[in-house]
Amino acid sequence: MKVEDNIELTRTDMTKLEVDAIVNAANASLLGGGGVDGAIHRAAGPELLAECRMLQGCPTVQGKVTQGFRLPAKFVIHAVGPLWRGGRDGEPELLASCYRVCFSLAVANGVKTIAFPAISCGVYGYPILDASRIAVREARAALKTLHEVERVVFACFTEEVFQAYSRTLEL
Repeated sequence: MKVEDNIELTRTDMTKLEVDAIVNAANASLLGGGGVDGAIHRAAGPELLAECRMLQGCPTVQGKVTQGFRLPAKFVIHAVGPLWRGGRDGEPELLASCYRVCFSLAVANGVKTIAFPAISCGVYGYPILDASRIAVREARAALKTLHEVERVVFACFTEEVFQAYSRTLEL
């Protein structure tokens, strides 16, 4: 559902979205895992794993771009978010930086439409409502300054994530 001119919120499997790029909440190896990461690797096919192997991993709060292969999305932006340690190790700024890196990579690759999962909210343990506030704030800031990006989709796989984003977006 469209909630603002350039922001949409949906409860869906992001591997089905027809956008220029989807963001993978990846681990540092980039070689797949559980949750969003595993779903993206399964949907994209073995070619994604082969390309990720050539990238030799990715440090936390950075990102790398691959082709989407069998996904509807042309690109996958792999972002390694911070591990939640109670908020005392700069996690909010690290997560915000992760979103900014994704937007920079999007612009560098000509991406106009981008879909995000709830980065760091799965096994990395980031509190979902806090993470949704950071994600929405960074998306709004990017849309104001990066005119190349035309649409941001927050793809929520679970009802809990969808409700957190709904509260943040005041729906």
